[in-house]
Amino acid sequence: MSDGRLSVFKTYKLYVGGKFPRSESGRVYEVTDSKGKWLANVPQSSRKDARDAVVAARKAFGGWSGATAYNRGQILYRVAEMLEGRREQFVREVAEAEGLSKSKAASVVDAVIDRWVWYAGWTDKIGQVVGGANPVAGPYLNLSTPEPTGVVAVLAPQESSLLGLVSVVAPVIAAGNTAVVVASADRPLPALSLGEVLATSDLPGGVVNILSGRTAELAAPLASHQDVNGIDLTGAAGDADLAKELEAAAADNLKRIRRPQPVDGTDWSADPGTHRLTAFLETKTVWHPTGALGASGSSY
Repeated sequence: MSDGRLSVFKTYKLYVGGKFPRSESGRVYEVTDSKGKWLANVPQSSRKDARDAVVAARKAFGGWSGATAYNRGQILYRVAEMLEGRREQFVREVAEAEGLSKSKAASVVDAVIDRWVWYAGWTDKIGQVVGGANPVAGPYLNLSTPEPTGVVAVLAPQESSLLGLVSVVAPVIAAGNTAVVVASADRPLPALSLGEVLATSDLPGGVVNILSGRTAELAAPLASHQDVNGIDLTGAAGDADLAKELEAAAADNLKRIRRPQPVDGTDWSADPGTHRLTAFLETKTVWHPTGALGASGSSY
C-alpha cells in the first residue's frame, strides 16, 4: 500500500433540522488554528439559513417539549455517551481551536461530557425546585409548574469553543426548549462536529440547530424574528454595542433575554448551578377548588 495517499479532508457543514446542509448562499470562510495554520473552510451562514433554522426549531418544539422530562434526560445522557466515544476527535479539535496542549484539551472535553451528564440529571428535577404548591387563603389548590419558553436563539461564547458552547445549549434543551445556535465565529469546528454527535444520539431533528458564520450577521435576524421566544446573548459579550442593538430588537415581541456577562468573569469549568436552566422557563399557575368546608372542617 502506498504511503503517498492523499488525505481525505473533512467537509464541515451546518446542522439544521437534523440534516447537514451547506449555506444556501454558497459562501464559506477559512478557519485557522491559534498559530494561523489553515484548518478548514466552513459555511458562512446567511439570514436565510437563520430563518430556516427557526422553522426547524419551531417544528420540533411540540414533540420535544411534550416529551417526558425523564425521556429528555435519557437522550441528553445518550449525547454524553456519544461524546465519550468520539473523545479523541474532540480533544484534537479543541486543542487546535483554542491553542491548548493535548492534556488541557482532554480536560476540557472531559468537562464537556460531565456537563451533559449534569444537565441530563436535572431534566426531571428542575420542576420540583422551581414549582410547587402555593399557600392561599381559601379552599383552593394553587399549583405552579415550569414550562419551556419555546424557540431560543443562543449566541455561543466566542472563546470557549466546546465547553462554553455546551454550557449554554444543554440547559436550554434540558428545560424543553429548542435552540438555534450561532457557533463561535473563529472557532466553529468543535460546534459543527457536535452536530454530528447530536444527529446520532436520539435527539429529534430540529431540537438543536447549529450555524457557523459571523455572529453579528446571524444574530440580527434572530433577535428580530417574531417566532423566536428567547435569546441568550452570551456570544455578544465582547461587543457592547451589538448586545444593546440585539436587546432592542428582541424587545419587539417581548423575547426573554439573557444578557451577556463580562468576558473576563466567565469560568466555564465552574459549577454551572441552575440559573441557565431557569432562564428560559415560564411559570404556569393553576387554581383548583378543594370543595366547600363543612361544619366539621372536612373539605368533602
